[in-house]
Amino acid sequence: MICCVAKSWAMGAILAAVTVGACAGDPSTRSDPEDTVVVGDAFADAVDAVDAADAVDAAATPLSLVAVTFNTGSSGEVVGDPPEGGYGPEQAAITDAWYGNGLDWPPLIADTAAFFAEVDPDVVVFQEIFWTGDCADIPDDNRTGFVCEGWAPGDPTVAQLLLGADFQIVCNVGKPDKCAAVNRRLGTFRGCDGDLCLDGAHGETIPTCGRGARVGRAVIDLAAGGTLTLVNVHGSSGFAPEDQACRVKQVDQVFVDLGDGAPAANGARNLVMGDLNTDPGRAADFDPSAARWLDFVGDGRPFHWVSPVGPEVAPTYAGLANIDHAASDALSGACWTPTVSEGHGAFTDIAFFDHLPLVCALSED
Repeated sequence: MICCVAKSWAMGAILAAVTVGACAGDPSTRSDPEDTVVVGDAFADAVDAVDAADAVDAAATPLSLVAVTFNTGSSGEVVGDPPEGGYGPEQAAITDAWYGNGLDWPPLIADTAAFFAEVDPDVVVFQEIFWTGDCADIPDDNRTGFVCEGWAPGDPTVAQLLLGADFQIVCNVGKPDKCAAVNRRLGTFRGCDGDLCLDGAHGETIPTCGRGARVGRAVIDLAAGGTLTLVNVHGSSGFAPEDQACRVKQVDQVFVDLGDGAPAANGARNLVMGDLNTDPGRAADFDPSAARWLDFVGDGRPFHWVSPVGPEVAPTYAGLANIDHAASDALSGACWTPTVSEGHGAFTDIAFFDHLPLVCALSED
């Protein structure tokens, strides 16, 4: 069973990256133009290749929905003194050693489930969601107090515990920690006949960029007719040149070729969400992967940002950056984040997450 969890931007890497930003004009920090695929015929041809059924899709009932992206991984840090029996340094060490720093603490799962119940989303994409299939490999003494205590094959996954029976869930190929979910009132995932389909979101491994698909395409057959193509992205972490190069290739999977001859976002309506592990609004001058996002998303581009982007936007990650985003070609709206957006407080008092969920209310352009 594959369980590959990548952390987003170590604090030191963020600080280093922000410092490097002062040298935005240094050509050594940018990719060689000959090595970069530009927007052009390949992208246009792939869009033109959308089949007739999806073309008719555009005339279906105007779509409105609530979408959430949430990297549910832990920072590994415990802030303050936890209450008796609460989540503290001992539990954090077990989470790091055995749970891939994924969401594993039942009281926190309950708080997060209550958050989702209040938000009442139509679609959700997760990154770093703990895969309970790995419980079988965790020693009994590291299960007590965690989601694996009393676990048996066939029990609900963490994603299912968070969202409930109304949702259908698919995960990226080879990545059961990166999953997308749709509320059945909105529609169902094409090709998934059950409640949970591992490897149900199509994607391809990029050689030299780890195992499994960090970009997944899931087509939703809408209950009202037509489709929505949902793309779940979890960019490679780090700011070494090889990390940036991997993220450039992942952006190209989204907008140029997923590996099957078409972009991941190849539908009549597309919603791209996830943890980019870079900040297109702050890092484009020194991170080629941030700049690559701007080749496809923004004014005059095929896609537009739904989430706020720019150096003046309140940071939602580590108080320094905005790396969790949403973009679309057909849906517009507004997004908010707990504790950062006005009128939205914290949904838990347990110090665990290093990301905050991004909640977007969207409607057809």
